Amino acid sequence: MEENEVSERYVDDADWAPAAEQSSEDDEAQEGSVLAGQERATEPAEHAAIHIVDEDADDAEGDDLDDIEIDDPEADAIVNDALEIDETSEAEAAAEVLTDSLAEEEADRAAEAAIRAILEKERPDDGIIGEEYGSVREDAERVWILDPIDGTRSFIAGRPIFGTLIALTQGGWPTIGIIDQPIAQERWAGMSGQPTTFNGRPVRTRACKALEGAGIATTSPHLFAEGDVPHYMALVAAVSGGSPRQGPVYGGDCYNYGLLASGFLDIVIESGLQSYDFAALVPVVEGAGGLMCDWNGEPLTADSEGHVLALGDPARLEDVLEALHAAGHDHGHHHGH
Repeated sequence: MEENEVSERYVDDADWAPAAEQSSEDDEAQEGSVLAGQERATEPAEHAAIHIVDEDADDAEGDDLDDIEIDDPEADAIVNDALEIDETSEAEAAAEVLTDSLAEEEADRAAEAAIRAILEKERPDDGIIGEEYGSVREDAERVWILDPIDGTRSFIAGRPIFGTLIALTQGGWPTIGIIDQPIAQERWAGMSGQPTTFNGRPVRTRACKALEGAGIATTSPHLFAEGDVPHYMALVAAVSGGSPRQGPVYGGDCYNYGLLASGFLDIVIESGLQSYDFAALVPVVEGAGGLMCDWNGEPLTADSEGHVLALGDPARLEDVLEALHAAGHDHGHHHGH
């Protein structure tokens, strides 16, 4: 199927209307999101990361995030250098990763070190939690949570569906999230109180009128703990209606959540995640009109145990929880709804 045909199917199908009532301007933004595949070739991200506007802002310990912008090309250049990514062209960048002599672990650590250096300079009082170098000042009001390469297997295989995740939590709640795919120059950015953007344009999740037939994704069924497998399979059965053609999309890691925010998927389910795996995803998904929670429907925080659900249409939450827990109540998954 041609790309235009795929895009038109999403635009024209009345069953997959935007999740919320929108003005004509919002409708144009939704069309932009479902045509994201075409935009990628013409409107790459201006590859910008977190930029501290006023290091000494009076509201640095409050709820206002005006002292932070998602705009700093120099910061991106530092991180991309750590990954040895040359932005002269997407093809050259992809080739650079495919032929990179750095081991994945070395690239992971180099990228996190580069991000940490920026934060230590610009936000010395903020905490930092990272996958590679652990935690400093984790009891601070503001804590940055980093995963320099989410999707290591895709990175090693040269598949451009890995991403760099950067999150800011305030009082333990995710308030800023970035999913950045440096090869394709794609970026989803979410901030509390603002709409999620994809390469600078607002995106929305799509409505899902019924659980059966919903688009569901997970990174790999092999990543679920033994006790979680029956719950996952029960949800897949409810979504697929027994049809193998309605089965899950596999692979993708953080990229799946960006696709959900842009209206291409309806459900993402994972287990065993750490805070650096999901903190950046929450503002992105929820700023696009979706919902993120644990397998009991509770909000995700730093204390969450790592069972993660993302829904494009929050109206399907009860249906998802009912299906998920139809297999029983193992490992503390108690459906309280």
